[in-house]
Amino acid sequence: MTLEHVHGNGLFFIADPHLADHPPGQRLHGYLDQVMNKIEACLDQAQELGMIPVFLGDLFHWPRDNSNKMLVELIRIFGSRTSIFPIWALVGNHDKYQSRFTEDVSLAVLEAAGVLHLMKDSGPQFILETPTEQVLICGTPDGSPLPKKYEHQPDDPETVLWVTHHNIQFPEFIDRAYSIKELPGIDWLVNGHIHRPQTTITKGQTTWANPGNITRLTFNRRSMEREPAASIWTLGCEDLVPWVVPFLPFDHVFPDQELPAEELAAEGESKFISGLERLAWQRTHEGTGLKQFLQENLSTQTPEGHLIWGLYEEVTHHDE
Repeated sequence: MTLEHVHGNGLFFIADPHLADHPPGQRLHGYLDQVMNKIEACLDQAQELGMIPVFLGDLFHWPRDNSNKMLVELIRIFGSRTSIFPIWALVGNHDKYQSRFTEDVSLAVLEAAGVLHLMKDSGPQFILETPTEQVLICGTPDGSPLPKKYEHQPDDPETVLWVTHHNIQFPEFIDRAYSIKELPGIDWLVNGHIHRPQTTITKGQTTWANPGNITRLTFNRRSMEREPAASIWTLGCEDLVPWVVPFLPFDHVFPDQELPAEELAAEGESKFISGLERLAWQRTHEGTGLKQFLQENLSTQTPEGHLIWGLYEEVTHHDE
């Protein structure tokens, strides 16, 4: 396979915008315009820096039934820049319908319009031509397993960067499915999906980074205190450099009411309930991808994980 060569000073990562016509969760009126403004600001900054924009998954909050107005505006925003630089996007879990990426989801519309390059299959995606040397950019979309290593081909660049949209055991999420370890042949792994920014960790050759998303979705103290940011990667850097996106004060985008109590002790219980809901939903829709979903999103080392796996085996044992 011949990969596209793209010239740029580095990569400009934009994680999990979650575009939606109607405000999700407790977000107030004006949500869509606010996120659109953030995306435009990110693309403008990427252009100013000579960087290639890469969305780390979940461009949309809902995979289908987004308004024509939203899609037309995105085609305008992205299309006006395609002559300047290509825009790349990893497929996230919110970008798929019933765990599948199909031609009837909104992200496929942008691909068909020719304004977005999609990373929808795992593996090498393009070669970044920096001013000093080449970098092989790879990706793994939601629903595909993370690579265990990368075997360089004779003509491959020396540096390999991999983008993902997965549940990874960063310091504040140690019960997630994928552990952080050296991945031979891979120099960087940059992850979306986990909205809360995490400390960058290096294991052997591989540096793991999770910059956090650009859109505050949860009404809690962490959202109130953090600044939504995109992030910049350049060849030879030790860590991603955050670029704070334009954002409104917390009380302009969330209701004027008391913050919920911090429920750290109940976190395991909420995951158990979420797991049960996901299990029931998947079973209703023919169980498509259920086993893979559980393998990627659930640890068997926690009590709630053990129980959910037990339920899975109980309801599916006659199919296997």
